Amino acid sequence: MRQQLIYFLRLLIATLIYWCLVMCFFILIRYYDLSGEPGIEVAFSYEASIWELTRFGMFLGIFIGLFYAIVEFLFDRFLMKRLYLGLSILIRTWVYLLLLISSTTLIMELAEAEWGFDFDNERGWWQTNRMFWVFVIYFGIFSLGFSFLKIAKERFGRENFVKLLLGKYRKPTEEQRIFMFLDLKSSTTIAETLGHLSYSGLIQECFLDLNDFLSGHRAEVYQYVGDEAVISWQFDVGIRRNNCIKLFFAFQDRLEKRTEHYLEKYSVVPEFKAGLHGGELVVVEVGNVKKELAYHGDVINTAARIQKECNKYGEKLLISGSLLERLDLSSDYVAKAMGEIDLKGKKEKIPIFAIQKA
Repeated sequence: MRQQLIYFLRLLIATLIYWCLVMCFFILIRYYDLSGEPGIEVAFSYEASIWELTRFGMFLGIFIGLFYAIVEFLFDRFLMKRLYLGLSILIRTWVYLLLLISSTTLIMELAEAEWGFDFDNERGWWQTNRMFWVFVIYFGIFSLGFSFLKIAKERFGRENFVKLLLGKYRKPTEEQRIFMFLDLKSSTTIAETLGHLSYSGLIQECFLDLNDFLSGHRAEVYQYVGDEAVISWQFDVGIRRNNCIKLFFAFQDRLEKRTEHYLEKYSVVPEFKAGLHGGELVVVEVGNVKKELAYHGDVINTAARIQKECNKYGEKLLISGSLLERLDLSSDYVAKAMGEIDLKGKKEKIPIFAIQKA
């Protein structure tokens, strides 16, 4: 519940800021008649001050942004798992059209009472009002823009997306990051038992459960590779409040709470093992057809190798000693020394520790 609330609050803040700016821009271009569509009446009195119109635009943006955040949250968290993409788009289109009709009608009434505007807002006014349909098109364009920004943020991470826009990764750049390799235990046996279709459904559901916790723990998915997820944090973000550790146990708790569901549907309760390591590596933007960020360095190889040691030691979460030194486990977790591992091409061994709940 806490993760859902955090996600909604972040989405709400983003939508309020975005739609306030968008609506103020729309009000101002109509005020100055910059769009100049022939035959379309200007809905605002030129006697109103720009400040009054800006307040009107912000009020409209807050109203639309609030309901937009609610709709996006409900679809993202609850309905997208049940609806295919085409049906989801169709339902959202109708929901937003009804939202626009109701919100603009209400706000026009408030604007008439507060600022003295004169609107044609009789019953069914929107059906023949050309200004309203211009507004609908405007809303649709900027709604697509918001969706693009949201997808790009989820694809690259919020900080990385901004850096991509600024061209920071056009050339190889050194950064400190934390990586987690998260892998399904006994995946080969489970795949042989379930068959490839049911097995794929199991993996899909597990990663959907994982996704519910990414935002709350400031994590980014670098790659999904079969039954393995590679998750990344900026170094200071990952160690803050033990985000890199808490994510794993939050995911583990979710799987345990859904034990009955997984047993009923797949006759198995999925368990995951993970390896964590952090340090300096190189980030670079690669590709033109399918642009993405690539990470190069020993950090990734070491995290992958640590994860592979989980089976040997019978542990679910292993972490490198160098990363453990940067964390403050307090009384929530216990670290248990498991020995050292050799890495190909490295002279020094890497100490590893198992992390368990206290």
